[in-house]
This record gives sequence, C-alpha cells and structure tokens, in this order.
Amino acid sequence: MHFIGIIPARYASTRFPAKPLAMLGGMTVVERVYRQVEGTMDYVCVATDDERIEQAVKSFGGNVVMTSTAHRSGTDRCWEAFTKVKSEKREVNSDEMVVVNIQGDEPFIQHSQLAAIKACFDDPTTDIATLVKPFTEADGWAAVQNPNSPKVVVNARMEALYFSRSVIPYIRGAEQGAEWLQRHTFYKHIGLYAYRANVLREITQLPQSSLELAESLEQLRWLENGYKIKVGVSDVETIGIDTPEDLARAEAFLNS
Repeated sequence: MHFIGIIPARYASTRFPAKPLAMLGGMTVVERVYRQVEGTMDYVCVATDDERIEQAVKSFGGNVVMTSTAHRSGTDRCWEAFTKVKSEKREVNSDEMVVVNIQGDEPFIQHSQLAAIKACFDDPTTDIATLVKPFTEADGWAAVQNPNSPKVVVNARMEALYFSRSVIPYIRGAEQGAEWLQRHTFYKHIGLYAYRANVLREITQLPQSSLELAESLEQLRWLENGYKIKVGVSDVETIGIDTPEDLARAEAFLNS
C-alpha cells in the first residue's frame, strides 16, 4: 500500500484561533505535527484553507495544499487535498492508496501509533482504520466518564461496533467506578483515521446520519452506512491541543 499522510489545519477555531501557528517549544504546532509524521508515510502534506498557514508550512520546507473554506470536517478537507495530491502521483494506482488523516493539533503523535494504524490494512477487508487506548485504573473513573473522550466497543476481530460519549458497555451487577474498570477493558478513542482512497471518496458523499447527529461523532455515519472500521491498539497517551490551556500543558510536558 502507498500511505499518504494529510494534516488538516484550520486557522479559524472557536476555542483557539490560529492554533496551528501557536508556538510550542520554539516551533509552530503544525510543524511539530509534520515532523512527527514525516518519515513514516510515503508522502505527507498539510491541508489548509488559510494563506498564513500555507506560508508557515512552506517556510519550514513542508508540503502544503490549499483547500476550500467551506469544508465541514477534516475528512472532507482530506478528500479535496488527496484529489490534488493524486493528480501529481499518477504512477500509483488509487486502489493501492491509503489516506491517513492526522489531526493538526496532535504534536506528540508517535511513530508507533502511525505504524499501528498502517498495520490495520494488512487485512484486505479493512475500509477504514482508527486507534484506541485502553483506560487503566490509574486513569481514574472520571476519565472514563468524560463525554469529551469518546469510548469504543469492538468485536472479536477488533472492528468497531459503536462509538459513544457515554460509558459503554454497561456493567450489570457492579458498582460504577473502580469495579467496572476491574471487570472490563474500556477503550478510549484516539482521533486518528485512515481510509482506502475509494472509501474516503464515498464517505464524503454521505449525508449526516441520526446517530452522528445524536452523539456529534462523524464516525457513526460510516458505521450506520455499513463500513467496517478496523481498530488498532496503542498504549501511548498523547496531548491534543484544543485550547490555550492545553498548549500550556503541552509546553510543560515538553520541558519535562
């Protein structure tokens, strides 16, 4: 397979405007993500809708693709970027291409995580892949309950059955908390996705689904429409940056 890493990066963000250009350890957030990914993919680029981000990526020698300002999700932005990249890579058959969607606010994404998601495509039936991390007792019950940290249940073939902001599954006959963590492995979803190129094209044409609207989780649209989502497992905890406070925590983590 030919793996193309695409990093969607928007300038306009409600909680943290200009986030990709924020400095972290003497380097912009978007450059840190790019440096973590390069060398693990056959090709890497940033997909943006803002000329300031475009210029920043060019200044550190990265590949960048300008995309529409109208996209509602990173998935849609990835598809447009891929179509532009594909026009330059005509020597590679689309059937052999996998697009890896790397969030532009994950400056500590690890090579092991990227290797795990790529390995999901060793299975020729994989349409889409993502990652999970098991919750541990050390994480505490509050981390499992956090609705901003979606949970995943999987089948015996490590394919996603459902994603939810609620705690799933429910453990009957046990008191919620430490006993639930002792009785079952709960999985935290890590927002890293990879798609076969033809599947990425198809899912961007799907209308929003009822479960997606209920939970505000885009991946439920794909499940409702019959796509298989293969799940890789990582034991790495990353620090995503959604707010200026997250950036401060990331800086402290970097310094430590």
